[in-house]
Amino acid sequence: MKKIFIVITLSFLNFSFAQSYLGENLSAVFLSEAKLNSFEGKSKNLVGLVDLDKNLVEFYIDLNTLRTGIKLRDKHMRDDYLETKKYPFAEFVGKFNDLDLASVSKKKSGKYLVKGNFKVHGIELPREIEVSFKFNENAKKLEIKASFEMKLTDHEIEIPKVMFYELSNTIKITTDGELVLQ
Repeated sequence: MKKIFIVITLSFLNFSFAQSYLGENLSAVFLSEAKLNSFEGKSKNLVGLVDLDKNLVEFYIDLNTLRTGIKLRDKHMRDDYLETKKYPFAEFVGKFNDLDLASVSKKKSGKYLVKGNFKVHGIELPREIEVSFKFNENAKKLEIKASFEMKLTDHEIEIPKVMFYELSNTIKITTDGELVLQ
């Protein structure tokens, strides 16, 4: 009986100190700016996990949820360029360096560098992303903001052409939202 009590107590302590945050309806914006034409794809279906115990930062999005405001452009973007039937997701998996992990684990708001891999269109490349964290008063919620750029050609995505001009090879990606302590 005493062993069961100890196991239950240890399980409770482990659960109470868990430092895992999850968000399921985060915002992602993919911005393409070119001289003659700019547009953005938006989604509120970014899923994010920040697990401080495992030093894991993971975000992924179903690219089929991106919307540009024009249905035909969305169809061409998914079918001809992103090839979402074959590569439906974009994801980032990374971790903090030891110094940043120590600060984040103490629930200190601030900007932190996360090193990991960004995968889209079947191509995974190393990436360092600065992420802004803001913990609420009791650290039950974590607001995140991040932005970085990617080159379409680095991920073997053809640069879209509209009429006689190309869109930008560089896409700016911004994310934000709230994760909740699990």
